[in-house]
Amino acid sequence: MAEGRILVTGADGFIGSHLVEALAASGRKLRAFVLYNAQDQRGWLDHVGAGVAPAFADGRIEVIAGDVRDGPALHAAMQGCERVLHLAALVGIPYSYVAPASYIDVNVKGTLNVVEAARQAGVARVVQVSTSEVYGTARRVPIDEEHPLVGQSPYSASKIGADQIALAYWRSFGLPVTVVRPFNTYGPRQSTRAIIPTIITQIAGGAERLKLGALTPTRDFSFVADTVAGMIAALDRDDASGETINLGSGHEIAIGALAETIARLMGRDVAVETDADRLRPAGSEVERLLADNTKARRMLGWQPEYAGARGLERGLEATIAWFRDPANLARYRIGRYTV
Repeated sequence: MAEGRILVTGADGFIGSHLVEALAASGRKLRAFVLYNAQDQRGWLDHVGAGVAPAFADGRIEVIAGDVRDGPALHAAMQGCERVLHLAALVGIPYSYVAPASYIDVNVKGTLNVVEAARQAGVARVVQVSTSEVYGTARRVPIDEEHPLVGQSPYSASKIGADQIALAYWRSFGLPVTVVRPFNTYGPRQSTRAIIPTIITQIAGGAERLKLGALTPTRDFSFVADTVAGMIAALDRDDASGETINLGSGHEIAIGALAETIARLMGRDVAVETDADRLRPAGSEVERLLADNTKARRMLGWQPEYAGARGLERGLEATIAWFRDPANLARYRIGRYTV
């Protein structure tokens, strides 16, 4: 187990905030790097569970505002840190069609800044958080780590670039980098740019007809607790340098079937209609994702607790319960398409 302070970039995001909670619960000392804003808002870190409050109060969690595009700011944040979990990224696929240059700046150049600052600081481990989108539509299933990389969107292309920059620092400079590739993570606090919160919030808001994009693509959905556990396992594994490791449940479901499952769990009978604005360009849609998580099981001793059809339902039930809380649901613009 790592003893020194851990820098978490993107700590204010959906997965990042869950990661901070889990690390704090295990007694780790953290430095949470959040995106600067003039309101001093810290994203989802302002809404994490009450159990984390003592860690903020006693200094076990330090919060630093900055931007991964700012190399000197990252260099300063890295001082005194032993290990790094790099999550900060632009992640919305539709917005990558609108502003692709922003994805290069944040995801590629930002990752370059992270690994360069880590190299200068002499950190013991960098975990680069990737995405299953880098594989594109599966050419074979389940998808193992040797599957070809295909940039089917500017977002996925930027993450391929980010991963390769991180691994280049391992090959060129010996920086101890591990790349983890979560498949489709879901859970409380997720943005409605993702499909599961989109479905849940529409149903919770009383919609009788769901507006969705393509219904036939399949995804491997991983509950956020499983994704976080895999990231922490990679952080603590000192013999995983230069490795790329999938974090997925090993279970796939089509989007249409997913909508039916969520409606059933919420006790609602709803129809589904295709909203043309939510469709990806034909050549950009990833039609199938299904993880081979053999390497994570073998190398990290990790296994998903929310695996299979029943595991997915358990994770969905926890997610639905969070979104059904009126205080949580009020934070979302129900029914509005989030790019």
